[in-house]
Amino acid sequence: MNLLCFLLAVLHYTLLSPDGGIRADIRTDEGISYSVSVDGKTVLAPSAVDMTLGDGTRIGAKCKGAKVTTRTVDTRLQTVVYRKSEVQDCFNELTLRLPAADIIWRAYDDGVAYRIVSRSRKSFTVVSETVEYNFVADYRAKVPYVSLKKSYPSQFATSFERRYASTSLSSWEKERLAFLPLMVDAGNAKLLVMEADLLHYPGLYLVNNDGDTALEGVFAPLPDKVEQGGHNNFQGVVKSVKPCIAEAAPFEAFPWRILAVARRDADLADCDLVYRLSRQEDSRDWSWIKPGKVSWDWWCAWNLYGVDFKAGINTRTYEYFIDFASRFGLEYVLLDEGWAVPGAVDMMQVVDALDLPHLCRYAQERGVGLLLWGGFWAFNRDMEGLCRHYSEMGVKGFKIDFMNRDDQMMVDFCARAAEMAAKYKLVIDFHGVFKPAGLQRTWPNVLNFEGVFGLEQMKWLSETDMPDYDVTIPYIRMASGPMDYTQGAMRNANKKNYRPVGSEPMSQGTRTHQAAEYIVFDSPLVMLCDSPSAYEAEPDYTRLIASVPTVWEETRILDGKVGEFIVTARRAGGQWYVGALTNWTERELEIPLDFLGEGVWQVELCVDGPNAGRAARDYALRTLQVRAGERLPARLASGGGWFARFTPVK
Repeated sequence: MNLLCFLLAVLHYTLLSPDGGIRADIRTDEGISYSVSVDGKTVLAPSAVDMTLGDGTRIGAKCKGAKVTTRTVDTRLQTVVYRKSEVQDCFNELTLRLPAADIIWRAYDDGVAYRIVSRSRKSFTVVSETVEYNFVADYRAKVPYVSLKKSYPSQFATSFERRYASTSLSSWEKERLAFLPLMVDAGNAKLLVMEADLLHYPGLYLVNNDGDTALEGVFAPLPDKVEQGGHNNFQGVVKSVKPCIAEAAPFEAFPWRILAVARRDADLADCDLVYRLSRQEDSRDWSWIKPGKVSWDWWCAWNLYGVDFKAGINTRTYEYFIDFASRFGLEYVLLDEGWAVPGAVDMMQVVDALDLPHLCRYAQERGVGLLLWGGFWAFNRDMEGLCRHYSEMGVKGFKIDFMNRDDQMMVDFCARAAEMAAKYKLVIDFHGVFKPAGLQRTWPNVLNFEGVFGLEQMKWLSETDMPDYDVTIPYIRMASGPMDYTQGAMRNANKKNYRPVGSEPMSQGTRTHQAAEYIVFDSPLVMLCDSPSAYEAEPDYTRLIASVPTVWEETRILDGKVGEFIVTARRAGGQWYVGALTNWTERELEIPLDFLGEGVWQVELCVDGPNAGRAARDYALRTLQVRAGERLPARLASGGGWFARFTPVK
């Protein structure tokens, strides 16, 4: 089909996806707008695209007679750390050249995206950006509202850890911001609103103040004065702002605005648009990056038992964690909050009970790397000094926490932190942070992001429904990038038996549900959150989850429905792994084995035990043989899961 159609004397342009199923109609007769159709059905009515600069310029003010160029691209991107070793990048592109900027649209077989690229030779400020999603009907949506606060300035301070409200667009809570990704069900397709290549610009929020079906973009203003404060003084609290949302460099390329399209729910969980639309930093050697699994101290509250010393934040405890990681082949041990002197907010001051240089040597001798937790304020005060000092000591990376904003200043901090860590060959795990939006491609040493309502919530929340959330986030949040959910609980509870316990926390759902999350969730740096003592009591199970890869050569979503269940297959080397999760509904599935190709395969299974619906820790380990192309039955208990590893039989 033709890439481009000219209508109405070059005031209307039509851009088609490569397969012709998605159509973007771009108009320039009254400002700039675009609409989107999927398989002949309009889902997005004309939605404005504009930006107002500090000198009063509106980039869409003079758009008649604009020069238009087009191109088609079909290539394959080689990945560094991702859920696939390569990603196909196939799109049709239209560029509208205006006096102040270019606006670039791309149509993919799974969505439409656009971005603004400045043509200014000088630095400038952005006062506002017009982003609209004018949906044609009162569709249902999955909305991650920010924390409930009345005014916009206070809503911009958020941890991005929220469950999804299921609502019609017209019933959106007035003046309540929502962050991305956000899902809209258009009937013939599910739509995800996302953004990509977010490096030096505030993150996008959406709001609906009119009670209709139109969503409007909102951005945090650029901070002017920021003071130390928040949780244990780890945060930067915005005290005043500038009269703009961003300060921009000459020829600035602003983030992509994405409307992803999925005819099947399963396709949402396999969406690569954020990765494809984000920039690759350069061709430097990234071979030093080591994804992997982490033994984590904080969730289990440093609880060890059956040892001859008092467990806590001390050298003996971390030697034990390191020995455990070494025995089970875990790549890292994380020292979370508490290793640095409390109250000092200084990552150079280590508590007296820890001999950190000794622990680095001890870990290195056993093939384990150490990661250090740090709050935003402590890390930002001397970023290079910390990276230099701890890399020389032998530390392998940082978990940085409590950013809790995504204004331009904070987005820029994350990019600077990633670049500085890469300089010293350190990996990064961002917590208390906004959703991933391409930084993980630009700086692949950023292995994971929180921005998710993860398992830590089980330490304190009594009213929640994690199995439902667990089968929702793969289709929405995970489409934007990896997530540090921190799975691996060894104390498991059904719906009636669960209660929050801070010192000995439990999960909702079955033990096998936890195991399957290591396959279903995209986490290149993934926690084993529970106590080494608990894992050592069940070594066969622990060896199974500890052996799961964290990056993959292939990923396929075999089946699923948002909020109900998901079945994910992933390949690493010659082995395939399949994980399935369900909500609180028991489920009988048949897993098609066509992805295996051919031949006989040995299958190692971890399945819900016959009593898992009552005692959620009940599971069974089994081994059997199957042939490619068969269908393998899978029974999932309420809140259950299913785990399989396939190895070819020689």
